[in-house]
Amino acid sequence: MDKKSLIDELAQIVGVENVFHEPEDLITYQYDAYLSRAMPDFVVFPTTTEQVSKILKVASREKVPFVARGAGTGISGGAIPVKGGIVVALSRMNKILEIDFESRRARVQPGVINLDLSHAMKDKGFHYIPDPASQQSCTIGGNVAENAGGPHCLAYGVTTNHVLGLTVVLPNGEIIHTGGKALDYPGYDLTGLLVGSEGTLGIVTEIIVRIEHRPEAVKTLLASFSSMLDAAKTVSAIIASGTIPAALEMMDKPAIEAVEAFAHAGYPVEAAAVLLIELEGLKDGMDRLAKKIVEICQSHKAIEVKVAQNEQERMQLWKGRKCAAGAIGRICNKYYLHDCVVPRNKLVAVLSEIYQIAEKYQVQVANVFHAGDGNLHPLVPMDMSDRDQVERALRAGDEILKCCIQAGGTLSGEHGIGLEKNELMPLIFNEADLTAMKKVKAVFNPEDLCNPGKIFPTPGRCLEVTQRPR
Repeated sequence: MDKKSLIDELAQIVGVENVFHEPEDLITYQYDAYLSRAMPDFVVFPTTTEQVSKILKVASREKVPFVARGAGTGISGGAIPVKGGIVVALSRMNKILEIDFESRRARVQPGVINLDLSHAMKDKGFHYIPDPASQQSCTIGGNVAENAGGPHCLAYGVTTNHVLGLTVVLPNGEIIHTGGKALDYPGYDLTGLLVGSEGTLGIVTEIIVRIEHRPEAVKTLLASFSSMLDAAKTVSAIIASGTIPAALEMMDKPAIEAVEAFAHAGYPVEAAAVLLIELEGLKDGMDRLAKKIVEICQSHKAIEVKVAQNEQERMQLWKGRKCAAGAIGRICNKYYLHDCVVPRNKLVAVLSEIYQIAEKYQVQVANVFHAGDGNLHPLVPMDMSDRDQVERALRAGDEILKCCIQAGGTLSGEHGIGLEKNELMPLIFNEADLTAMKKVKAVFNPEDLCNPGKIFPTPGRCLEVTQRPR
């Protein structure tokens, strides 16, 4: 089928105004928050599961590759159309279809913004727990694709722990339903398989999630330290005490300085590290629990421990954490944000090595991360117009990931593999492991039309801006 005929057929499904095919319209959809770019041939905007099904039937028949896209906030290149084809933009599938307070469930379309779901339930005292730093703009569909986390997932788990059912359009256009409102269903856990599959097995068009009562009491603390070692030891001591905070975040000095200059959140710029600690639970006993955490911090050489005295102070402390990536963005035109996981007892050793790697490649690095579960997020600022600097940043990134793996960690905690790390997958999986995963993918996506080129090593990849160094 020629291009014009394909445009006409797609327009019959979603309307002519919902099919983009001119270069000036497509350019926005050639990238996400990663570094690479690749231009699609078409962008379509469905509003229903049935429309997605019809689009994929056309793509399957014509052997046209396609990729689902939410808000484009992904950091591993998951929404980049590396083989052109169709971008199925789900941003207009943004309805909250049902909120069932009695069952503590909500049913949403994939284009619903993460934070909007919590705002819709605020007056009833409920919220949706997974809270990525980009929750003001990222979509729940994207969170499902990457199995996103967030600060409060230390105590409550990542996206997969809050998704109970899915409606999915398979690459051939067939519609399936997995899970549902109940706690468990017989048979294979297809919901668990699909969450975190990075859009390579099908396109999710409806999601059933858990919703929870907001906690009765919340205490937020900011502890500052003169060394990263003392801060890291405090993290281990808090967990070892039997208390699992709702959130336990750490920033190093470069991140603190950038955040404070931007957000004026009250972070001490003279500190080598800060811990942002949030406790949730019943009002009775919360003050005693906060006192216990203060004492642990003080016994591990905290310079100061602030306890937010009201909601305004609490939100100000969180503003600093949530805007960290944006604050770094003020000092450069791009940054490379990593996502790797190490055991908590290896935090100090790995962070020390990260600083050495940055020095070796003559790049800056700022660390802001989920310390409680060892999920590191080193940020490497760079100038995209300086090709040498970009190459050094990428090489430093590879070495950072390798040092995390050598410390007993893994490649990703919440951002996914995508394009960013697919060539590094053999560092943690052997050939038999990768073959088994590819066989699962082939059952759902036998012709590799659905988000091709992601997760698994792909030789000979050619992209416009950057390639992963080899």
